[in-house]
Amino acid sequence: MNLASPFSLSVIAITALAFLGLPIGHAMLAGSILYLLLAGLDMGTVAEQLLNGMYANYIILAVPLFVLAAELMNIGFMTERLLRFCNAFVGRFRGGLAFVNIAQAIIFAGMSGSAIADAAGPGKLMQKMMTKDGKYPPSYAAALSAATAVIGPIIPPSIPMVVYALVSDASIGYLFLGGVVPGLLMAGCQMIIVAYHARVRGFPVEPPTPLRKLPRITWQALPSLMMPVVLLGGIYSGATTPTEAAAVAGAYALLVSVVLYRSVSFADFYRSVLVSARTSASIGMLIGGALVFNYVVTVENIPQSVSALLQTWQLSPTGFLILVNILLLLLGCVLEGTTILLVIVPVLIPTARALGIDLVHFGVVVVVNIMLGLVTPPYGLLLFIMSRIAEVPFRDLVRNVLPFLWAMIGSLVLITFFPGLVLWLPRLLGYQG
Repeated sequence: MNLASPFSLSVIAITALAFLGLPIGHAMLAGSILYLLLAGLDMGTVAEQLLNGMYANYIILAVPLFVLAAELMNIGFMTERLLRFCNAFVGRFRGGLAFVNIAQAIIFAGMSGSAIADAAGPGKLMQKMMTKDGKYPPSYAAALSAATAVIGPIIPPSIPMVVYALVSDASIGYLFLGGVVPGLLMAGCQMIIVAYHARVRGFPVEPPTPLRKLPRITWQALPSLMMPVVLLGGIYSGATTPTEAAAVAGAYALLVSVVLYRSVSFADFYRSVLVSARTSASIGMLIGGALVFNYVVTVENIPQSVSALLQTWQLSPTGFLILVNILLLLLGCVLEGTTILLVIVPVLIPTARALGIDLVHFGVVVVVNIMLGLVTPPYGLLLFIMSRIAEVPFRDLVRNVLPFLWAMIGSLVLITFFPGLVLWLPRLLGYQG
């Protein structure tokens, strides 16, 4: 590559600006503008790509709506009721609170669609519960909370899958379905690790919840438990599109919190809307910058060049997927997941399509890789978040998260080599891909 070419200078500018602290979305916009200037192309293309990309893609609306639903869920005491429900059923075993941590991740996965939201909300609460009275080492509780947060964006709904659908034109509904079995498989692997640790380390046994209290606890948690049913039922019954279902999820979370639980004031609601707006704006800027930079990548024929290069390597579909796994695991350590989905993955999709790899299967493999990158040392974002929340040394957190990481990588290998684990549910509901 010629380092003096407009594209090379554009990439260098993006890297330098990001290194200096400019948000990556802004850096991509600036780098793209520099490319258009040096290449002598119409500068108005930036505005054109932004407008066409942001306003012509109805699917993007699902992102802020899922973010708002997660915020409303966190302020509405839905979290506490669901944790009490999980504790009633799995807390009675040795290492019970650790099992509760995994169980809540499965349930909350059907609500927020964001690993960061799950770590900052339920994960933070589980951290406090597990370390109370010295029951569990803080570093172990933080590591488990980071590992369980990974499940959230794999089991539907999933913001990363929405973004993948944006760049691949794959069906969101079938992508959501494809993530169910891999997410449960990862949770099962985590439970096996916890069971082993509970026996070896002598984790405490929680007092069992009396059977007479189970109906009351279940009844109190039932409105919260119904949220995934409402969300996914609307999508797969055909009553709503995924974007409309995201709006329904937000409305349902508000209704449950205000009318049934009566735990949200107007001030709480206002703050949650502000937080959601800020989060959505940052995601929107990232998507906007990536859309413009993707135009630059397309003009330079980068996807076709990469596809041609990979074809000279004569990779089989399995070999290509192994290469993608290694690449995305490494990139996930140093790049934000949405950036990978919007910049790196579109370059890989033409090759995946040419090799006959199902795009739903490919999308789930991609998302799982990116989520594992969040807990992969040395730069996993969830590790830094939980290290700050739990106030534990980073090295202790890494040491405790490694067994869970290896178990989840084992799950990734299974879904890579056995596409049926991903495509079973979609095909059950009519997927023909």
